[in-house]
Amino acid sequence: MGAAGRGPGASLKYILRAGIFCIAITGAWIAPSGQVAAQQIPVNSVSIEGNARIGDAAILSRAGIVPGQPISAGALNAGVQNLVDSGLFESVDITPRGNGLTITVVEYPTINRINFEGNRRINDDVLAAAINSNERRVFNPAQAERDATLIAEAYSSEGRLAARVTPTIIRRSDNRVDLIFEIFEGDNIEIERLSFTGNRVFSDRRLRRVLETKQAGLFRAFVRSDTLVADRIEFDRQVLRDFYLSRGYVDFRTNSVNAELTEERDAYFLVFDVQEGQQFRMGEITVTSELPQVDGEVYRDAVDTRPGAVYSPTLIEADIARMERQAIIDGVDFLRVEPRITRDERNLTINVEYVLSRGPRVFVERIDIEGNTTTLDQVIRRQFRSVEGDPFNPREIRESAERIRALGFFSNAEVNAREGSSPDRVIVDVDVEEQPTGSLSFGASFSTNDGLGFAIQFRERNFLGRGQELGLTLSTASDDRLYRLNFFEPAFLGRDVGFGLRLDIAESTSSTVTYDTDRGIFSPSLRFPIGANSRLDVNYTYEDAEMKDRGDDSDNGPIIGREILEGSRVNSSIGYKYTYDSRTTGIDPTSGYLFEFGQDFAGIGGDNTFVRTSAKVVGERKVFNEDVTLRATLEGGALNFSGGVNRAVDRFLLNSDIIRGFESGGIGPRDLSVTDEDPLGGNLFLAARFEAEFPVGLPEEYGITGGVFYDIGNLWDLSDVNLSGGNVVGESGSFRHVIGVSVLWDTPVGPLRFNFSDAIRKEEFDREQTFEITINTTF
Repeated sequence: MGAAGRGPGASLKYILRAGIFCIAITGAWIAPSGQVAAQQIPVNSVSIEGNARIGDAAILSRAGIVPGQPISAGALNAGVQNLVDSGLFESVDITPRGNGLTITVVEYPTINRINFEGNRRINDDVLAAAINSNERRVFNPAQAERDATLIAEAYSSEGRLAARVTPTIIRRSDNRVDLIFEIFEGDNIEIERLSFTGNRVFSDRRLRRVLETKQAGLFRAFVRSDTLVADRIEFDRQVLRDFYLSRGYVDFRTNSVNAELTEERDAYFLVFDVQEGQQFRMGEITVTSELPQVDGEVYRDAVDTRPGAVYSPTLIEADIARMERQAIIDGVDFLRVEPRITRDERNLTINVEYVLSRGPRVFVERIDIEGNTTTLDQVIRRQFRSVEGDPFNPREIRESAERIRALGFFSNAEVNAREGSSPDRVIVDVDVEEQPTGSLSFGASFSTNDGLGFAIQFRERNFLGRGQELGLTLSTASDDRLYRLNFFEPAFLGRDVGFGLRLDIAESTSSTVTYDTDRGIFSPSLRFPIGANSRLDVNYTYEDAEMKDRGDDSDNGPIIGREILEGSRVNSSIGYKYTYDSRTTGIDPTSGYLFEFGQDFAGIGGDNTFVRTSAKVVGERKVFNEDVTLRATLEGGALNFSGGVNRAVDRFLLNSDIIRGFESGGIGPRDLSVTDEDPLGGNLFLAARFEAEFPVGLPEEYGITGGVFYDIGNLWDLSDVNLSGGNVVGESGSFRHVIGVSVLWDTPVGPLRFNFSDAIRKEEFDREQTFEITINTTF
């Protein structure tokens, strides 16, 4: 294509002849300088030439010219400028002819096609959505230049700061052009090193985990957050402040963020200059009431924060929320809790006085929701604890906004309050932007116990826009196959109660036992929230389980053989599980714990009658400035049979999730009367796991950390089991002790964990496993 056809020269510049007014000012229209502005130019007739799309009337209207009426030189100048500024004309020429004017225009062409050339990293559809020029619209060179800037910004957000975009045109017939954006993408400029100065308490490694911006590592082809993006840096400044503030460093600030190109100009060194300040703790906490009918001591009892705790704004917010709930119980409307904070610099404490007063009498007039094209209004409305007519509580509105964002249904959610129909009425505006909520995942897993497996999972978190979750899973490993349907309704019958449904079909041919298992499960459940961190699940479970002879060289002993002959048996049970979990939602960001306790009562129909009890306690704390994570777990279970047949598929069978260092079913009672030594499981088990995870000194971009662990476990008791004909060992049980080290490798395809273990106390009949590798991911 020749240069004349595609050059951006004359086609991308305004052409305005300078002689327009030279003619007007010379000749018959010359006047003294003081009279130029008042000189009237006769316009008896107007002739317009060159226009094809824009009508004569539209041109005259924009120019402000009325045939038959004189016009001043200044007004004519303004009219010409208006025509130029309209963006419709490539050139404008006004020539006087006698007592008339001739207006000659050259219209900008229309855009026939828009093409992108040279783009490989960002596809055409994304770029087309970023620009404002459109096909079959008038071509505007200034807009084309602005669009080129928008495209360059799109590449900049991807870390390609050297991207260049040049708009060019190819002229076609009928005053049409093809608009082409020639793109040079450039290389992706990564962040080679992300470091901090001024930090004394927390290491660079710990602070890097806080930021959304990441340092380039081994697998940078899979990473999108190791490039320099200005908006991301600003977000990181805020999350860094939140991190320190939640840990009591009230004077923390980021002095500057410096980005310096490497000598090769292919990467950045990014440095955060921070000032930590001193850590403050909670000092004296008091409650003062300015309302005669409100007893401050009652509300002091609602304060959960204690002196000596590390200061955090979250503590203050939690105390205010508890006092406001107490006000609702007491029937006190419009209670305002104002925290008055004073600093004790000598003792490094924050004294807090909660002042109870009467807030303004303002009510919620209505809640307006916009932008939800898929999600139903009711899904958003139920995130509000306030409804129309309730007293207005600004803190509650902020919390409602956080709950809406936490749904994960929207890319953006803004909640604002404005004055309603009167000063004592407030309208709450909710503006959301929908985002995709469905996913189709392909997964892979590997373990030394179950071998290599694959999984396909469909998940929709906002089914039919009702906020419901629907999941379908197909999982297969060398020894196990699972087909699962999950459904969860978070607001059953419009109440703050969740309804769940689980359907499972599972087949197991595990090599650690001498029989195959077919299992079908139907389990509806209800979930009741009890507190901010706790819930109660109530369920009914119908389970049809069958033990089957494998039909190969596996040798079943008399105990397992009798249980296989029982065929398919049904367990019909109701159960509950109480859960308290403060690890992710607790106030203390450095520690938390999980407590679970549940029971299943079988005998509501079915073939067996039993009570199965399980409990778990997990405690976790980050120490050494949060570089090391300590974790302790205590777990146990008990099965009490009172009717039916107690089979191995009903009893507990421990795997590496309970105690490491052994095969699945590797500890516990075992029948030695046959070569394969059938694992029988047990009615009781107890296990404790202690572990620590820590950096190993390798560069953080490798994603490798280390760990040590110490596990103790015991599985025993075969009460109500027919043991005749067998040679059973381990029925009374004994505690096994295992020590080991772990290597954890965080890879883009999933977290790899290598466990090297040694059972320092075990039984002769146990089946030890000194090495285990696991990976589990979706992609």
